[in-house]
Amino acid sequence: MSDAATPGEFELIRRYFMQDVEPACRSDQVSPHQARAGVVLGQGDDCALLAPSAGCRLAVSVDTSLADVHFPGDASAEAIGHRALAVNLSDLAAMGARPRWFVLALTLPEVDEQWLEGFARGLYGLAQAHDIALVGGDITCGRELSITITVHGDVPDDEAITRHGARPGDLLAVTGVLGSAHGGLRAWFDGQRDERHPLVKAYLRPAPRVSEAMSIRHLVSGGLDISDGLLADLGHLCARSGVGACLDANAIPLDQALVESLGAQEALEAALNGGDDYELLLALAPDREAAVRQALEAVGGALHVIGRVTAEPGITGVVSTGRGWQHFHAQDQQAQSHRGTGATS
Repeated sequence: MSDAATPGEFELIRRYFMQDVEPACRSDQVSPHQARAGVVLGQGDDCALLAPSAGCRLAVSVDTSLADVHFPGDASAEAIGHRALAVNLSDLAAMGARPRWFVLALTLPEVDEQWLEGFARGLYGLAQAHDIALVGGDITCGRELSITITVHGDVPDDEAITRHGARPGDLLAVTGVLGSAHGGLRAWFDGQRDERHPLVKAYLRPAPRVSEAMSIRHLVSGGLDISDGLLADLGHLCARSGVGACLDANAIPLDQALVESLGAQEALEAALNGGDDYELLLALAPDREAAVRQALEAVGGALHVIGRVTAEPGITGVVSTGRGWQHFHAQDQQAQSHRGTGATS
């Protein structure tokens, strides 16, 4: 495509990222989807105008995803769009927040409209499923594909799930199986390109636990989402709460497909350190277990108790040589050069 025929930045935004605005006849109108999300004025002006809910606190988080660092650059555009928003929605879920709005900054090495169409389809599909509205952003030309999303949500006063609420005696629990995403990443680099493969799907199309978190935010002591691996994220929870933890290795839920793929011991290691699971790790008082379980099951979720919070610092009950993912650590940078991806915090 010649430079003259290549659409510019604003035309690309109009074609692919104003899907909620196009039906409007005037600039001060919004689509039904945006109206439900509390958008007063969406894309097309210098700023969006948004209406936070009364009695709620605003939750804001930002993540950048880079091709061949956070996701395989040769994955489908639709999966990349889904995944880029999913990891951000998981941050809102970690706080028990209801998704409201997001902005997108997209850097493209070239204009590929077929790719953009697939990316937008994956992005908007997940956005509409969670009633979160795209309200602005930017498209630029650069050397590498880079996707930065800032999400906004709201959570009622005093109901946010935080990392500093765990107390000795609390149960530790997760909302689903762990390690599957790591198994999917390994399968991808072993040549598996079927995105419907259960492990590959777990990696490329994670399901943020938004409804689950909103249903139990008033019942749990603390928690966060699992992005860097169970041990790393449990370490964050313990550090912020000033506690320790004792895990039951036999209680950690593993996907049977993962066990069949890697073997029991490697599957457990993947659950402990693989990252990218985006399940919730929760601390809750024992007398609230039944209520939390019932609330989760009512929205199609599950609760797996995997240990207890202790007064003594440190994590016991499992043996592992891993430590989860961190950018800029030499070991992880070396692994990245061989494997191509790392977790998004």
